[in-house]
Amino acid sequence: MIALYCVLLFAMLIGIVGAVVPGIPGTSLILASIVIWGAVRGFADLTVPLAVGIVVFVLSLGIDFLATYWGAKKAGASNWGQIGAFVGFVLGFLGFLPTLPIGGLLGPIIGLFFGPLVGAIVGEFLYRKDAMIAIKAGVGIVVGSVLGNLVQGVLALLTVAVFIFTTFPQVQAAVQMAN
Repeated sequence: MIALYCVLLFAMLIGIVGAVVPGIPGTSLILASIVIWGAVRGFADLTVPLAVGIVVFVLSLGIDFLATYWGAKKAGASNWGQIGAFVGFVLGFLGFLPTLPIGGLLGPIIGLFFGPLVGAIVGEFLYRKDAMIAIKAGVGIVVGSVLGNLVQGVLALLTVAVFIFTTFPQVQAAVQMAN
């Protein structure tokens, strides 16, 4: 049981990172870990962590969309910029952007950050033909997305804290009984 608890906590730590870094599972991984713990130990004592996990998962879906939309609108971006940011995200993740000085595993991770910026700028430039507006819109989209990811990270951290606060006494009691 202790080993499973440690594995699930590790998965939740990856989920916290994933809530901030695009392309890595975030709140869904945390929620799945809570469900696995509940399936093994029973859901009776997991009402609060499970409810928090579900709410945070649903909120994170909305935050992704709303933060990017808010950043785009604040910067005056059009739909072209938003579509360009999405295309840039996909191309950056798949490693189709020009090779940066840092390659290997870091290439796609860096592409996740630069892809949306470059894509948004290109999309806006194609639509408006004004480089300054395109740059402003691209930066706005990326800033909104980063702020949304930070909020998701805080919510993910809160979910894991609630889980640990709720379950750690059970695990500690089981360790003491085993000794």
